[in-house]
Amino acid sequence: MILMLQLMKLLVTASTTTNAVPNPEKFFYVTTAPTIAGSTLTIDAASFFQDNGTAATALPTLATNNSYFNVYINGVLQMEGNSIYTPGATGVGSLAFAVPAGGDPILQDTPVVLEVVNYAPTSTTTVAT
Repeated sequence: MILMLQLMKLLVTASTTTNAVPNPEKFFYVTTAPTIAGSTLTIDAASFFQDNGTAATALPTLATNNSYFNVYINGVLQMEGNSIYTPGATGVGSLAFAVPAGGDPILQDTPVVLEVVNYAPTSTTTVAT
């Protein structure tokens, strides 16, 4: 009698569900003086107010590889290379915006909006045998 060997396989299925879960925060400022072309507008964390109208006390840390910030001046989204974002509290946290030389100034009473988005993704994996 000859015995035949059989190949035995495990049957395993797995599925993963990932949710991006953005956490947007918006900060608002109105310029108090003109900023001429070729200079930098620097806004301290305490000069911003939050979405609910209260004074900001700190700018949030950006999650590594999982966040971004946008700057809007007078309602117009600005190019990335003109802004430097520094998280932290008063005296440390700030937004610096370099007004391009040869361009138009930022006028007094111009609204500036800083939008910071950090993602807190969650994943769930289900394995069935």
